[in-house]
Amino acid sequence: MPALHIKRYLVTGLLAFIPVWITWVVFKFVFTLLAGVGAPLVTTIIELVGLGAPVAARALHRDWVVSILAFIFTVVALYLLGWLSTQVFGRRILRAVDRVLERIPLVHTIYGGVKKLMTLLRNKPGGTQRVVLIDFPSPQLKSIGFVTRTFVDAAGREIAAVYVPTTPNPTGGYLELVSTDRLIATDWSMDQAMAFLVSGGAVGPSQLPAIEPDLMPQRTPAETAGA
Repeated sequence: MPALHIKRYLVTGLLAFIPVWITWVVFKFVFTLLAGVGAPLVTTIIELVGLGAPVAARALHRDWVVSILAFIFTVVALYLLGWLSTQVFGRRILRAVDRVLERIPLVHTIYGGVKKLMTLLRNKPGGTQRVVLIDFPSPQLKSIGFVTRTFVDAAGREIAAVYVPTTPNPTGGYLELVSTDRLIATDWSMDQAMAFLVSGGAVGPSQLPAIEPDLMPQRTPAETAGA
């Protein structure tokens, strides 16, 4: 009996801990990423402060203080960039930056591809850019994918380029080329799909699109009897 209690409480504790852990992993990833962007500038500012106020500079020049200040600075900068991109003057500046980057060899290929992916993730799915289910990593399993474009191969078949993000960090993933007749369309929004991915499936739409029965894993009679 004590062993059953231990097992039950361990499982209950694990189920209570996993959501907190996943939230922490995602938050830590975002915090580290944003803090790393702003850290060089914050460090430079602290060094400049040290020229006139060395005591204050020494108090600020600590790893955790720099990380927090860098995170705040980056968030504010991103907010201002978002606001600027909605203004006429800001859009002109961003278009000018786009033109400059598109003229740099190699850089324009990377920049253009990443920009299109970010545009896909930001906009609601429509046309060829939509949330789908595909056979991945095997025909018996399904994964969420984002169709980024479609094209026709040499045999005349329509092929979709599908980005399959990983869980719980959707910034990494796989690029799969899938025949469009193998795509399972969904009516999910991008926000719903991202929430489903980040939460490991715990948060998201309550219904899946219809999946053909013959494509799902089949249970043997022995497995059915054992259930």
